[in-house]
Amino acid sequence: MTVRTLLRAGHVISMDPDIGDLPRGDVLVEDGKIVAVQPEISADAEVLDMSGRILIPGFVDTHRHTWEASIRGVAPDATLDDYFVDILDTFAPLYTPEDVYAANLAGALECLNAGITTLVDWSHINNTPEHPDAAIQALAETGIRAQYAYGSANTSLADYWFESKIAIPGDDVRRIHDTHFASDDSLLTMALATRGPGFCVNDVVIAEWGLARELGIPITVHVGMGRLAGRFGMAKQLHDLGLLGPDTTYIHCCYFSEEEWRMVADSGGTVSIAPQVETQMGHGWPPVVKAIEHGLRPSLSIDVVTTVPGDMFTQIRAAFGAERARVNAECWQADVPVPETMLTARRMLEIATRNGAHVAGLEDRTGSLTPGKRADVVAIDATALNVAPVHDAAAAVTLSADVSNVDTVLVDGVIRKRDGELTADVARARRLVEESRDRLLAAKAAKAAR
Repeated sequence: MTVRTLLRAGHVISMDPDIGDLPRGDVLVEDGKIVAVQPEISADAEVLDMSGRILIPGFVDTHRHTWEASIRGVAPDATLDDYFVDILDTFAPLYTPEDVYAANLAGALECLNAGITTLVDWSHINNTPEHPDAAIQALAETGIRAQYAYGSANTSLADYWFESKIAIPGDDVRRIHDTHFASDDSLLTMALATRGPGFCVNDVVIAEWGLARELGIPITVHVGMGRLAGRFGMAKQLHDLGLLGPDTTYIHCCYFSEEEWRMVADSGGTVSIAPQVETQMGHGWPPVVKAIEHGLRPSLSIDVVTTVPGDMFTQIRAAFGAERARVNAECWQADVPVPETMLTARRMLEIATRNGAHVAGLEDRTGSLTPGKRADVVAIDATALNVAPVHDAAAAVTLSADVSNVDTVLVDGVIRKRDGELTADVARARRLVEESRDRLLAAKAAKAAR
C-alpha cells in the first residue's frame, strides 16, 4: 500500500536551484520519496502542519567517530596529541562489542535529534570481528541514513598509529560487505576508514586502498592535521603511490600545501572539515574557503564528542566565524577587499546539506528537497524565541537555531522525530550508554591498578 505524507505550509528552503525557496510551500512524500515540492499540493495523505516551521534537507555529517558517545566529554581540554593518548591508547582498547552497540545507538539517535539525517560513521574500533557487527546493528535500528566506514582495530597506539605494519583485515571487511551491504540502495552503505601514509607503512596503505577498490567502496582518511600529520604531506605521498582518486574523502586538510590542494582537486577527491575540533584541538584553521577556492565542495563533520558538541549548528558557526575571521584579518593586513568566496550564512547551509551528500556519495538520494530524491527532511521551529521573528530563513537556521528547535525529522520518508520528540526508545539508549560509560570507567580503573 502506498504511504503518503504531506508536509504543509512550511517555509521551504529546498537547496535545489531549480526550485529555490518557497515562503509557503508543501512537500509531498510517497513511499519514502519526494514526489512534489510546490506552493500548494492537494493529496490523499497524512498531513503534517508545518506552519511556523522552516523545512530544509537533513544535515549530513561526513565524519564522526560514533563509538565515542559512551565517553562523551571525557577530554574537554584535549589537543590532538592528547586525544591519541587519552582516547585511542586508553579507552579504545577497553571497548567491547556491547560498548560499540550502545555508543552507536545513542550517537545515531543524537544525530537524528539534531536534524542530522545522514552520517558517515568513521568506525576505527574494530578490535574483534564482533565489533563491526554491533556498530552496524545499532545504526540499522535507529533508521538513520549512514555510511559505515570500517576502520582498524585500536588495541595499541604503537601498533596501529606509528608506522603501522598491520593492515585492516581484508577477510573481515569482505565478510561485513557481503553480509550487511549486498545492496547499494539501502539506508546503510559501506566505506573503508583508512589511516594513510605516515601512520602506516606504504605496503599497508597500498593494501587498504586496493581492498576498498576491489570492493568498489569509497575511502575516507584523515590528512594534514596538527603538528604530527600536518608534516606528513599525506596527499603528496598518496599521489606518489598512484592512489589519489575520486573515491576518496580527505578529512581536515588544515596543513595541505598548495600542491596537495591541486592534487586532490585534480583527482576529483572530496573534503570533510570538522571546524570546532580543528580550532579547539589544534588541527589548524578550518580550510573551508581554501577548498572552495580550489573548486572543491567542502562538507562539515562533528568528529569526536569526547571534546566537542555533536550537532551541526555548532559546526556551521565554528566554520563561519573562524573562516570569516581569518579572511578578514588577512584582507585587512593586505589592505584589499574580501574575496567573493567569503562565506555567507546561506552558503553554510549548502555546505551542511548538499555538499555533505556530495562528499558521502549520496547526492542522488539526499541533500536537497528535490522530487525523485529520498525524503530526508528536517523542520525547524521558527516560532521559538531564539529564532523568531524570521527575516532571512537560511540565516535563521544557520545562525539562530539550535537542537531544541529541531521539531520534525524524516529519514527516507519515515518520521523519526515528531513535535520535538524522537520516536525511538530514548530511555533504553540512554540506559545502555550510561552502563557502557560505567563499564569502561571500571575497566580503566582496573587496568590502572594492575
